This record gives sequence, structure tokens and C-alpha cells, in this order.
Amino acid sequence: MRRSTLLGLAGFLLTGAAFAQTPNDYASLTSRFDAAINPTEIGGWLKLMAAEPNHVSSPHNKANADWILKQFRDFGWDAHIETYQVLYPTPVSEALDIPNLNGKPWSAALQEKPIPGDSSATAKDYALPAYLAFQGDGDVTAPLVYVNYGNVDDYKRLEQLGISVKGKIVITRYGQGWRGLKVKLAQDHGAVGALIYSDPADDGYSVDAVYPDGPMRPPQGFQRGSVADMTIYPGDPLTPGVGAKANAKRLTREQSPSLLKIPALPISYGDAQVLLGAMDGVVAPDNWRGHLGITYRVTGNVPVHLAVKSEWSLKTIYDVIATLKGSQYPDQWVVRGNHHDGWVFGASDPLSGQSALLAEAKALGQLVKSGWKPKRTIVYTSWDAEEPMLLGSTEWAEDHADELKKKAILYINSDGNGRGILGVGGSEDLEKFVSDTLAGLTDPETGQSVDARRRARLRMAGPMADEHARAMGRQAADPSRNMPLEPLGSGSDYSAYLQHLGLATLDYGYGGEGRSSGVYHSRYDTYEHHSKFVDPGFVYDALLAKTVGRAPISPRPLANMSAK
Repeated sequence: MRRSTLLGLAGFLLTGAAFAQTPNDYASLTSRFDAAINPTEIGGWLKLMAAEPNHVSSPHNKANADWILKQFRDFGWDAHIETYQVLYPTPVSEALDIPNLNGKPWSAALQEKPIPGDSSATAKDYALPAYLAFQGDGDVTAPLVYVNYGNVDDYKRLEQLGISVKGKIVITRYGQGWRGLKVKLAQDHGAVGALIYSDPADDGYSVDAVYPDGPMRPPQGFQRGSVADMTIYPGDPLTPGVGAKANAKRLTREQSPSLLKIPALPISYGDAQVLLGAMDGVVAPDNWRGHLGITYRVTGNVPVHLAVKSEWSLKTIYDVIATLKGSQYPDQWVVRGNHHDGWVFGASDPLSGQSALLAEAKALGQLVKSGWKPKRTIVYTSWDAEEPMLLGSTEWAEDHADELKKKAILYINSDGNGRGILGVGGSEDLEKFVSDTLAGLTDPETGQSVDARRRARLRMAGPMADEHARAMGRQAADPSRNMPLEPLGSGSDYSAYLQHLGLATLDYGYGGEGRSSGVYHSRYDTYEHHSKFVDPGFVYDALLAKTVGRAPISPRPLANMSAK
């Protein structure tokens, strides 16, 4: 973090946040703010936005951006849409088959079947099939090698077993690491293709009943996602460091270091059982075995055909930007963001967080209409194209980098949300600020304070936890100390603001009890699933709005400060 940001952050913490003038004003302000948060309204917004598939370049994703823009304007914000032209591949064709399985051809089902009574059965628009964005197109036939979770230690174990993936198609399961690294490691070890499936041991029937009877992944469900090498840089693969405007200087696809080279697909555990069950080689180590009804093996001799072809043109993405101008410090910005694009319907990820953001915006707009004015400028953002590679948030950060470095004090992020315990990450310099803003927030399920419930969870870190988790538990157990914050890595829209611009950053979300993991990035992340299994009554989506809405409303008096 650059020195200018640290100085600005120190002033921010010492003098209070963006708005309130006295503790009494703060209590009145938060009470009025909370009263404007309506869980039923949040649920209605979520249902509307999740009615059709919302992947980048889909008609409903653009319709949602236009609708969100209208809501901001109706709430009294100065709002507009900023567009960028980014590389976003879309599937043309994909195939996964065994030409000869016990004397017959076999093909994987690369689209999830609709479930009666669910949005997956009522939507009219096209849903993306099994797809991993930014994989490398190709058409290959080779035997499979099973690599457990496909992480570095798993490849070391393969080496100990004397097994190579060179010239083979890797099959690995989701979990214990990011999907992009699984495909990258397969590529680096010489594999010609990669398949990723969700084992029922991790998010299927071994955890709970499967959807629609329960929250977990059904046999035909699979997890879409991006596999670009985001460790190099997020955002548009062709315009690193600059906003992807129409006239931006672009790399070619061949020049981009973040694009992978081998074809890859996500598949269901129903199809994975067929593929793994056809393998007849070395039996897998004990800790590599999932919960499918097969003998897990590492190698096999049956040739498998994998083919993926994509359309690689630039696509337009739509960031919605809304502003309430500060009355005393208009050049000091508090920026708040959540994305609106999904892989299919995206009810839990991301529209639960997006609906909470809208509730905050409406409540703040009502306060302004009643005569209140923020002292600093508040910028609310609804990002597009987060799912492929943090595209919308990164391009806006790159496009406005100079202005943000001068004016932005804090970036506040959220994403998916659900029933459970608050998770909040950020710089440890913000611990007292966060602890102060949580005062007065009550968990609707237990009646405890939000702060107390999170501290209780952190204190549960046992002797098998890593030292960082144990240290956080010790801090949480001491009531005289501020609540610890999780360290932020990457994976959501705060990345460009924290790691590229060096801004003070917070990331909020509730969860741990409502289960969205079983439908993550699938066709079944729907309004029906979210409202039944993730946040019934939308009470925690409303609580997220109340929680984040307090972040720029501090009880401390304001004093003059500079963003530099």
C-alpha cells in the first residue's frame, strides 16, 4: 500500500467516516437507514434480476444493467453506464465422449436438465453449457489420468507413483484450490486436456440432500467458471494496465500470458462416475477417493475424446456507476461495489449481494431526500463481467486510476450472501473502524450481536488450524481488542482496488449456514434455491445491507483530512 493511502486511511480512522456529525446524529441516522431496508423488497429485486440467464453478453445481463441504472436514478442518485470492450469467449461447440465403451459409444451431457418448479424450467433464454472461459480450444483424444484435486502436492504424489500426465487428459475434482490453477498445472505437466468435476463428497449427496429436495449439487449439475491465469493479472486479457475502451492498444491472443492453451471442460459427477469407472489401472491413494460408487483409480487405457471450440470476439460490458456528491469533501470518495453478471441465473452469486447494495442505495437516497447530505462523495457501482476474470471492476479501475488514486479513501465490496455468520476481510488497520460500525447490529437467528457471533466462530479454531487462524481466535477471544479481519487475496471485485491501486479495502458477506455451494456456478443457482435453502425470508441479505450501510456512517466527529 502506497504511503499516500496510508496517510489518508489514518485520517479516515481518526476522524470518522463519510457522514455523521455526532453520536446522537449517528444513532438517528442508522435507525432511519435500517427502517428503509425491506427484506421482501430485496427478495422481489432478486427474483426479477435472476429470472433469466445473466452471463456476459446475454440479453438479460444487459437488461439488468439498464434496470439497475433506472433504480439508482429513481433513488435520487446521479447515475450512468460506462462500457468497455473486452475479450470474452463464448462456446461454439463442445464434446466429451468415449468412442467405444463396452462396445458402445458414450457421450457426456454438457447441459443441465431443467427442474420442474424451478427457474431452470421457466426461463426462455439460452443458458451456457458446460464451459470454462479462457481455456484453450482444441480437439484431442487420449486416456485419462485422475489427479485428485489437481494441486501441487497431488502432482508430487503422481511423481512418487511413477505416473506422468504428459499426452493424457487430466480429470480432477473441484475443491482445495482455484479451478484455473488445476488447468494451469495440468498444462504445465504436459497434459493435452483437462476435466473438472464436483465429487459428491465435497458438495453433493454426501453433504446433504441434492436439489430440489435439498441444497446440494444433483448428479447432472456442474460448475462453470473462468480458468484464465489471474495470478498474472485480472481484467481483460488483451489490455493489461489500461481500460479496455474501443481505441485501447491490445495484445493479440497469442501474446496474452493469461490465456491457457489446452481444452478444458467442467462435468457433472454423474458423467465423472462413468469416466472414472472405466479406468482400470493403479488404485488411487486413500485420501484421493471421493464418494462415488466406484473404485477410484489413477490411470486407465480407454481413449477419451475432448473437443472445445469458442468464439473469441470482443464483447461490450456494462458497469453502472452512481454518485451522491459530498457536501464538504466532494473530492474524497467512498466507493462501494457488487457485480450483477452470473454464469447462469446467479441468484446467490452475485444477485443476493447486488440486491443488498440496491437496498442500501435506496435507503441512502431516502435520507438525502429528507434533507441529509453526505459530507464525502459516495460512489456505488454495479460491475459487469466479474465472473470471467474481474473484468468490469478492473477495467473501470484502470480507466480511472489517476482519479481514484487522488480521491478514493475506501473501497467496500460484497458478492454472494447467505444465512450465517459475518465474514469481513481487509487491512488490519481497519479493525477498529469495522468493530465500531458493527455496534448495534443483531443477528436475526440467535439474538446475539453480529460481533459476538463472529468472535465465537473465530474462537473455535482448534489445534489443527494454521497459526494465522489460531491467532485470529486468540484476538477474538479478548473483548478488549478489536474484531480481527480476514486477509484479502483475490477472487472478487476488490482485487484491482487493493492490489493494483493500493486502496484501503473491505469485503463483507454473511454465510456458513445457508448452503449455496451445491449450486455454485450451475443452472440451479436460482431464486427458488436461494429463497428456500440459502436465505429464507431474505433476512441476511437485508442484514448485509444494514451492515455495509454502516461502514461509511461512523459515530465519530468529522475533521478536515486529505485523501493523500
